[in-house]
Amino acid sequence: MDMENVHLAEEEDDLYSGYNDYNPTFDSEVSYFNSCRVSPVIARVPMASSMGRPMTGAIQVRPFVTAVQKARYNEASFKHLSSCRLDEKIKIMEKKVNDLIEESCMAHSLGASQLALEKAKEAGRKERALVRQREQSGSADHINLDLTYSVLFNLANQYENNDMYPEALNSYQVIVKNKMFSNAGRLKVNMANIYFKQKNYPKAIKFYRMALDQISNTHKEMRIKIMQNIGVVFVRMGQYSDAITSFEHIMSESPNLTVGYNLILCYYAIGDKERMKKAFQKLICVPLGIAEEDKYIPSNDDTHTNMVIEAIKNDQLHQMERERKALAEKFIMTAAKLIAPAIEPSFAAGFDWCVEMVKSSQYVELANDLEINKAITYLRQKDFNQAVQILKTFEKKDSRVKSAAATNLAALYSLENDYDQADRYADLAMNADRYNPAALINKGNTVFVKQDYEKAAEFYKEAFRNDSSCTEALYNLGLSYKKLNRLEEALDCFLKLHAILRNSAQVMYQVADLYELLEDPQQAIEWLMKLISVTPTDPKVLVKLGELYDSEGDKSQAFQHYYESFRYFPSNIDVIEWLGAYYIETQFCEKAIQYFERATLIQPTQVKWQLMVASCYRRSGNYQKALETYKDIHRKFPENVECLRFLVRLCTDMGLKEVQEYATKLKKVEKMKEIREQRVKSGREGSARGRKEGREGSADSGHSSQGTGTRGERLSAKIRSLPSSHEPYETSSQRELDAPYVDPLGPQMERPKSAARKWQEDDDFADEELGDDLLPE
Repeated sequence: MDMENVHLAEEEDDLYSGYNDYNPTFDSEVSYFNSCRVSPVIARVPMASSMGRPMTGAIQVRPFVTAVQKARYNEASFKHLSSCRLDEKIKIMEKKVNDLIEESCMAHSLGASQLALEKAKEAGRKERALVRQREQSGSADHINLDLTYSVLFNLANQYENNDMYPEALNSYQVIVKNKMFSNAGRLKVNMANIYFKQKNYPKAIKFYRMALDQISNTHKEMRIKIMQNIGVVFVRMGQYSDAITSFEHIMSESPNLTVGYNLILCYYAIGDKERMKKAFQKLICVPLGIAEEDKYIPSNDDTHTNMVIEAIKNDQLHQMERERKALAEKFIMTAAKLIAPAIEPSFAAGFDWCVEMVKSSQYVELANDLEINKAITYLRQKDFNQAVQILKTFEKKDSRVKSAAATNLAALYSLENDYDQADRYADLAMNADRYNPAALINKGNTVFVKQDYEKAAEFYKEAFRNDSSCTEALYNLGLSYKKLNRLEEALDCFLKLHAILRNSAQVMYQVADLYELLEDPQQAIEWLMKLISVTPTDPKVLVKLGELYDSEGDKSQAFQHYYESFRYFPSNIDVIEWLGAYYIETQFCEKAIQYFERATLIQPTQVKWQLMVASCYRRSGNYQKALETYKDIHRKFPENVECLRFLVRLCTDMGLKEVQEYATKLKKVEKMKEIREQRVKSGREGSARGRKEGREGSADSGHSSQGTGTRGERLSAKIRSLPSSHEPYETSSQRELDAPYVDPLGPQMERPKSAARKWQEDDDFADEELGDDLLPE
């Protein structure tokens, strides 16, 4: 382009100058336009020159048209500006909805389910307001379907998390029925899960199958999971054949540990031995998909590589691999213990078959554990010899297995009170694995039995240092301190143990007992009340509470707990005696009769209870019934002095003729008693042989007296301290108690807990068979 022919307009030149000039001739027209409130532009339009410059002098209509066009442009600009502002407002509302969804999800992840639901509801309200805004602005076609889907889906999830299942199903139904949401059919899996939680199993099956139909074969993993759910629902319904069909299909397509284990359970339920074996073989062949442990062994050459190996040795991936392997071992061990008695004529043969299969698999190290479980099964059958023989075969194995077997043997010999053998195997277990807490506990127990409590405490402390979760060590340490009369330290141990085992009745009892020994009865009562909340029907604890309240002078509370103890165990003589004495003391002798009659049924050879029944009749004024009772006692115990004295007194007061007969018998019995006492006295003063014969005579005399009812007839101190009547109602001889068997370990609550190697968390053999002693699982 030739720049010479281009003429630039000067700054003062205006291309549109003259358009605002007008001829006065058109004033009327100007008035018209002003009345219409339109700014008129009446201008002279210059003619174009050859140079492209406008020329003036001609009047044109164009200025009016130009003015109208300018007005239209301003209206469009306003509409565009309004539209921009509306779009900006909508975007702000959308962001607010997204923020609420995010806040709802975060609240749920923090455990605030109610707050998460409130946020989800608020997001739903905001989203509906947003939709109405779009509809009013005429842009309903631009509704954000993804946002609507997110709001509904999150709301349904939060309803489900709050166990509001009908509301959750309604929200899911809104999504599923809307055809504008693509792939919404797979949400029927979530609906099926809700029906499963509601135990509506037929509907759960229906929705799982509907979801399965709407998921293509390309999503193989999801289809497998849905089929697995279907199988589990069939198991809950007891339809094992249908469940087997689902599980077998999964094991043929994509085998996994959980399905393999469930398949074994189904075969076990229908009693199919051969298919149980095949399913077990499939289970141990399921690939774990984890790396070999050899790659975590550091090499001595490359320091950098060793540092990397140490860094990744305990990373999350390795932890996940260990958890998967532990789960596989748990499934295999449990399945073997389940099917071993069923697949062969004897459980031993079944265990042997499982061991052979495991030895030829990738879980070869589980073979030893299965052998130990075989020994445990023998223990459940109380075949200790077979269990010992199996465990002794591990003495030459590697240290881990040797320590476990020796620990179990030590526990077994402790149960049989063969403490020498228990000590030997405890030493063997410690030598094989010094850090085995169970071995240290068993060693401490053998020392505890020998009453060397200081040394036992050292072993328990070492076990607790090696494993801070070993509650047996802490419990036994508390017992050791208690035996050493270091009560404050013992209390500290049991309080720490209570923080770990919140509902352990034994621990709470020990704390209460220690507070009582520390002369703090109020704390003892408080802890016994906690114990009652855990074991409300324990009669011994109720008696202990009654004793404490009685010692504090609170007779009403004492009576309440003694009565509760009697209600749960009506054969405790001490409780019966206390209740009878309580009613006598409170002048309700008629009510005391039923307790002493029960004592008579429990100890029919003890004359004192029958004397107490007769005394209660006499105190209540029923002399005829008292006389009949005394006569019945005399027939059973004709040489009982107290009974004859009461008969003489009653017959005298009632003017009966039998008084002389009973008086004669009383004199004869008293004379015989004096002769026996003289013989005993002369025997003690004689020679050594005489003293021996005197002791024998005394023993014979005591035995005779027991047979005739003259011994064991004295009431306890509690009854003797009651207000006396005109005549004595108790016997004069000392109360005779049977000598109790002295357990070398003391009372059951004072026994140290033995320990053994634990192999399976779900084995409750210790609780079922051996009480406090914890054997390997």
